[in-house]
Amino acid sequence: MALFELTLVLLLIAVALTGLSRRLEIPYPSLLALAGVGIAFVPGAPTIEIDPELALALFIAPVLLDAAYDTSLRDLKRYRLSLALLALGAVVFTTVVVAFVGWKMAGLPVAAAIALGAIVAPPDAVAASAVLGQFKVPHRITAILQGESLLNDATALLIYRISVTAALGPVLLSSAVPTILLSTIGSLAAGYLLGRFSLLTLTRIEDAASSTVVQFAGTFGVWILADKLGLSAIITIVVYAMTIARTAPRLMSARRRVSTYSVWESAVFVLNVLAFVLMGLQARSIVGRLSGEGQGEAFLFAVTVLVVVIVTRLVWVASYVAIIRWVSRFGSEDKRRDVPTFGGGMLVGWCGMRGLVTLVVAIALPADFPGRDPIVLAAFAVVLGTLVLQGMSLKPLLRILNFDPDRTVDNEVAQARVAIMQAALDVLSRKTSAAAAVVREQYEAQRLVAENPEDAQAATEYDRLRLYAINRQRDTLEELRRNGTIGDEAYHRLEEEIDWAELAASPAGSFQPLTTT
Repeated sequence: MALFELTLVLLLIAVALTGLSRRLEIPYPSLLALAGVGIAFVPGAPTIEIDPELALALFIAPVLLDAAYDTSLRDLKRYRLSLALLALGAVVFTTVVVAFVGWKMAGLPVAAAIALGAIVAPPDAVAASAVLGQFKVPHRITAILQGESLLNDATALLIYRISVTAALGPVLLSSAVPTILLSTIGSLAAGYLLGRFSLLTLTRIEDAASSTVVQFAGTFGVWILADKLGLSAIITIVVYAMTIARTAPRLMSARRRVSTYSVWESAVFVLNVLAFVLMGLQARSIVGRLSGEGQGEAFLFAVTVLVVVIVTRLVWVASYVAIIRWVSRFGSEDKRRDVPTFGGGMLVGWCGMRGLVTLVVAIALPADFPGRDPIVLAAFAVVLGTLVLQGMSLKPLLRILNFDPDRTVDNEVAQARVAIMQAALDVLSRKTSAAAAVVREQYEAQRLVAENPEDAQAATEYDRLRLYAINRQRDTLEELRRNGTIGDEAYHRLEEEIDWAELAASPAGSFQPLTTT
């Protein structure tokens, strides 16, 4: 079966598996991983090789941008200690331990062993979020996992780049350190400047389809440009996305935004499916090249790396939680209130599923890389093992931990909803027409609903005045996020509500608010 036909079949199967995962309340990547393994046994499945640079740009760039776009700067600042210990400490610790195992057990060169450690170090929050979203777990945990999944990719991929370069040729530490520092600073500046330039372009495009195409082209263009300039493409993309995320929502029309969000969500889903297809095809060819005793040793090594990855994360998280709790005993009561619990640490430690980044980076190893086959096989085992063992056991673990329902985001949404309804009423108070009176009655009802969710919301046909009020709501919502009153999760939920309200009031998709008088 040709690769294209196989991919089409797998996309349809993935849709069915996604529906099944919701029924079973397990992460859909766990089922995708099992489907990827099944591909290895499909008769006549094609054997393919993908260019390493193409794999990184095609898969990593859009996924990183999507994750960075949804990352809350407020939460990054609030939980910076935990994020630093996970995104930096846990990645480095896991890399070192796995590299030691690879060096001693599989006889890998030191640089290749470090590359393996960097490949399997960064967890993917997509699988965890698929389950945690169904439970009211503490907001602190979900915020930390989402922030970690973004920042640890940058850390791991930086180590990966250096180790791969060192494995293929000599690298002087004295010259590497200044290069890394300059690359990091340059990447931060380039990401911000390219983000600002992209905003100027996006504001001039009104067509939703054209805007989406430009966004994808810009994402890949930023990655390629950063790579050509010798910068860190990962850091550049993250800064680029976060720069756009803080300004673009207010500059884009509702129709363009709703369309864009849907396309990006679908694109990330398709990329996940394609990555697992490649995993199955690569695993088949690798197992075919390994034979006799070498095959058994390779599988034993892969299982050992899987166990080491799981245990290492649990040990690291338990250790830093214990240290933070001990240090907090000497702090103020406010600081003690926000320290992590051992139950929360257990959940964070168990949410160490590896996913798309690990898959793609393993596949992207050059064909002549030392020990490539056992490294890639070990990476696949880590992805499959963590997604199946940890992903499918998250729900029972949550029931055992029995967290109190967390309403942090719900409360922020309720608070912001009252504020934006009041903003609409304030701006309409200067309008004295009969239509304005009806619209005010609608917003009065909606404000009451925000204060008491059991009430039914009113409806009105006076669309132009509704758009006028919606414009003021958007300004207020932007201010609430800007001053830190609400986080990005609450912001995007309310932004979506306002978007749909605007679309309902403007069938043609055009927004022409009344001028303030």
